[in-house]
Amino acid sequence: MNPTRISIPETATDAEAIAALAKAGDAIRAEVAKIIVGQVDVINEVLTAFFAKGHCVIEGVPGLAKTLMISSLTETMSLDFTRVQFTPDLMPTDITGTTLLNEDEHGKRHFAFSKGPVFTNILLADEINRTPPKTQAALLEAMEERQVTVAGEMRALDKPFYVLATQNPIELEGTYPLPEAQLDRFMFNIMIDYLSEDDELEVATRTTSNAHAEPERAFSAEDMVDFTRLVRMVPISDSVARYAVRLSQASRPDFAGAPDYIKQWVSWGAGTRATQNLVLGAKARAILQGRFHVSVGDIQAIARPVLRHRILTNFRAEADHETVEDVIGRLLESVRPEESGL
Repeated sequence: MNPTRISIPETATDAEAIAALAKAGDAIRAEVAKIIVGQVDVINEVLTAFFAKGHCVIEGVPGLAKTLMISSLTETMSLDFTRVQFTPDLMPTDITGTTLLNEDEHGKRHFAFSKGPVFTNILLADEINRTPPKTQAALLEAMEERQVTVAGEMRALDKPFYVLATQNPIELEGTYPLPEAQLDRFMFNIMIDYLSEDDELEVATRTTSNAHAEPERAFSAEDMVDFTRLVRMVPISDSVARYAVRLSQASRPDFAGAPDYIKQWVSWGAGTRATQNLVLGAKARAILQGRFHVSVGDIQAIARPVLRHRILTNFRAEADHETVEDVIGRLLESVRPEESGL
């Protein structure tokens, strides 16, 4: 399959670079739509995380095409892709790799490092919460520092590097909660729900016929590095950035200015990494829409995937039938943009 190259010319102006990135986003959406029906919001959130150089975890019940969606996205890019099925017996070295004692043709023995599946551009951690926390934690260094340490030696991962994980709802049998430290390293926690009746009808007819579409590739690994660098160049005003800070601060029950419902229902709020991801995700969303500035609307649009895995509700919230989604909704209503100088 020959890639239809969408790249940023070396002499491109800011406007031309933005147009190239927005065109790349449109091309990916069009190609993925050949395979995936509906789920437009989910695809947009994954793309936003992707161009912001962030990892994401997609949660939903089995059978909603989580794995197919991620694999289809990766097929639109000239990137190395590795899928790992997480199981209860998976070991950390099955992910990072290990040092083996080999013997050459002369009978001499030497140690050699055998790379694990983490040495790729896109690692699909399928059903990541099917494996125990010890193995889940093997990804911590890779996700944060884009490197792994094996046998005391640090080894850099390929650029770009993303972890796109899927997980089933925690109440399903045979699942393990992800450690909070690892959850925080995911930029987005994306929820995928059932399709509408018309979309499910299209899936039922399309997937039971002989027709089979394959997405075409839109750009290369080098182009993706350029795109992620461009996203970080997007300016953001102090007032919009302050709004992101205030959203994170208001979610913390020990913060002096936290709303009463936060102090009643939340055990642990969003940290500084959440604020960083709100800003960076808003930049990616803006530029994917062809804008070189960030608005409050961008912050609000990504607040849920950024915050839902970083706010821990307590037993009082459960007794009052208040969910994390309810808390985030209240935050978006109570933290007013005009109080940040907007």
